[in-house]
Amino acid sequence: MSGGDRHTVPVDVHLVLRRDGESGPEVLLSRRAGPVYATGLWHLPSGHLDPGEDMVEAVIREAREETGVLIAAEDVTAAVTVHHHPPTGSRSRIGVFFEVRQWNGQPQVMEPDRCDGMDWYPLDDLPAPMVAYCQAGLDAYRAGLPAAVHFQQPGDTVEHSPDGPDRTHLLAGPPTGEAELPYRLRVFAEQAIGRIAHATEVSWVRTGSRVWRLTGAGGGTWYLKRHRGRKFHDREVAAYRSWVPALGPRAPRLIAAEPAAQAVVVSALAGRSLHGMVLGAADEARVQHDLGRLVRALHRSAPEQPAESATAADKVKRHLVGARPYLAEGDEDLVLALASAYADLPKPVLVPTHGDLQYRNVLLDDAGAVLLCDFERSEYGAVTRDLVRLSDTWTGRPDLRAAFLDGYGRPLTPTEELRLECEAAFDAISGIAYGTSHDDPEVTERGHRTLHRLHATHANDPRAPHAPSRKETP
Repeated sequence: MSGGDRHTVPVDVHLVLRRDGESGPEVLLSRRAGPVYATGLWHLPSGHLDPGEDMVEAVIREAREETGVLIAAEDVTAAVTVHHHPPTGSRSRIGVFFEVRQWNGQPQVMEPDRCDGMDWYPLDDLPAPMVAYCQAGLDAYRAGLPAAVHFQQPGDTVEHSPDGPDRTHLLAGPPTGEAELPYRLRVFAEQAIGRIAHATEVSWVRTGSRVWRLTGAGGGTWYLKRHRGRKFHDREVAAYRSWVPALGPRAPRLIAAEPAAQAVVVSALAGRSLHGMVLGAADEARVQHDLGRLVRALHRSAPEQPAESATAADKVKRHLVGARPYLAEGDEDLVLALASAYADLPKPVLVPTHGDLQYRNVLLDDAGAVLLCDFERSEYGAVTRDLVRLSDTWTGRPDLRAAFLDGYGRPLTPTEELRLECEAAFDAISGIAYGTSHDDPEVTERGHRTLHRLHATHANDPRAPHAPSRKETP
């Protein structure tokens, strides 16, 4: 090790806010203005770390201060690291680029003295003029590479010039053997199931988690999932180890878990997702009945727990900020009335819940058996937590609701009926806020459909819904 002073560099954070556009992925860029570095040039939202702040905290803060969007820590994923040297000065710096695909709120210019423009641009058609440092990071990101060195020379311009010298040196990660399966995940999976002959990515477009279908060299199929955050990994592993076994062959089995990589390997289910499947009325009622029995088994897979507080309404006002421009007349009043009623409800008894019970996570095998998958949102919750999104399938189909509850083994109590309405309204507002900011028309429409249904339910009672007596227990 050489003597002398240690080399130190500043650390920047850069936000790659990404959405799916008509012609492919798009990123949010802002144009710098005023007495700032690279004024007049396009750049990602970015900034420096505050004292005592970690990188994730910094990028979340910068996103809020520059664009107004709110980001949860579990939605922040590392994308690219760039070692950059500007054309002037003697110090280099490290830029860490973070990808975010889920957030709340609509991006807008929050610092007009430093930014005079903000818009979405296709990743493959970035605007000019761009900051060369930012361009280097996006070049690596677009190539799917983890790092780049971008050392400019005296006389180079801060602005990226397609005709100028190329100072970007892209760095590859460890060899993967297959581009779609990262090396470290391959090692983990092969330790669990043996040599992999083929891996195909089958990730759901709306989630930050990534999923691969694995085929073993000797046959057999499994699924490898890398979670988008520690919370989701811990929830799914805990569910597989403690609750899911109660479902028997109707759910996957955990083969291996790797906390450091936040990944799991699970057994495959031989079934097709109900999402988009067309069934006859009688067949769909039978599916709902069987699903009710399956959900009952999950809810009874561990002892009930008392709730410490009712928190489902805590975020409704924040979601209203993003959803408000897209709400119909009376929507906000309805949601706030339900939030008020929710606050007066007695605390529910909590049971193990799936957390994202909708048709895309329900499978049907060739024999007609109903199967359940994807437990990354599982946690203790009220019974109604698992009925919120499923109840969308009951709209206009009281026979499906009756079939599910018959399979579940009991009707809902009046308290649970009101709790379900309240939580459905909160989920609708969250869906509209998310769907409109992420160009997801299906999630947006589900939210509007839910609010329309709730308006119809309360058409004859314009006042705030009344909570049942606190003496009633669910």
